[in-house]
Amino acid sequence: MSKRVIIASICHPILVEQLTSRGFDVLHLPHSNYNEVIQKLTNCVGIITATNIKVDRMMIDAANSLQWIGRLGSGMEHIDIDYANSMNIKCISSPEGNRNAVAEHCLGLLLNLMNNINKSYEEVKEGKWLRDENRGEELFGKTIALIGFGNVGNAFAKLLQPFEVKVLANDINKKNFPFDYIKQASLEDIFNEADIVSLHLPLTKITKHLTNDTFFNSFKKSIYFINTSRGEIVETNALVNALNNGKVKATALDVLENEKINSYTETEKQQFEFLLAQDNVIITPHIAGYSKEATYKMSYFLLEKLKNLHLIS
Repeated sequence: MSKRVIIASICHPILVEQLTSRGFDVLHLPHSNYNEVIQKLTNCVGIITATNIKVDRMMIDAANSLQWIGRLGSGMEHIDIDYANSMNIKCISSPEGNRNAVAEHCLGLLLNLMNNINKSYEEVKEGKWLRDENRGEELFGKTIALIGFGNVGNAFAKLLQPFEVKVLANDINKKNFPFDYIKQASLEDIFNEADIVSLHLPLTKITKHLTNDTFFNSFKKSIYFINTSRGEIVETNALVNALNNGKVKATALDVLENEKINSYTETEKQQFEFLLAQDNVIITPHIAGYSKEATYKMSYFLLEKLKNLHLIS
């Protein structure tokens, strides 16, 4: 009886090739939905997904031969890890694969905001040549707060070093940081000192809507705000309010609270249209960790971890 692995995500060809060469029957369903996957779980020992398929209790129960669940990239909120662990099913992710891609995207978004690159380009296309109105700010010497200091936070901090910034790092799981220009900080420290805030958090019950009205209103300075982690960490209405009252000077978002923009309620449409109309807002479609190199590395690191755990030979 063949051992099946379902890859329910776009992935690098190395993943299919390596699993096939090790004797697995690989079913690659890059554009599948939940129902299509759950119907094909017979003899399935492994499921690999990204963010498009939720591996919940029902799916785990349907896969009665399941030994492991692989996640391409970071963030395990789409997997019922507690239930999987109770069934002795291993859960593995590969955040090392796209950390550099996300970090570089963060830096690009930040420099774009601070130097009015998108804004001035749109004006030039309209025949406007506005220099004083687009005078930028230097990153040099600023205080930037990283809320969450896992793989991406660490990679972003490395990119920031040449700018001679002060980095405030807040992470519930870390107290020691690898560079002397990084200072452990409480949220109170961040509220008092930060010029720039960048989120690098997983989505959990604790972090959902962490950045609400109270959060934004606590800042002493008007901040640049970046989110490349998970959209639901930011309460959209609170961000709209913060842009309106000046608590947020400018914002760049690679993720949204609801990324299914064709399903928006009237309120969500109004919020989205407001953000799109602002010249101090940049939105990208969840592409920060989606580089060509990251596509390969996410598959590579996942394979290495599966081998190290003796889940594939």
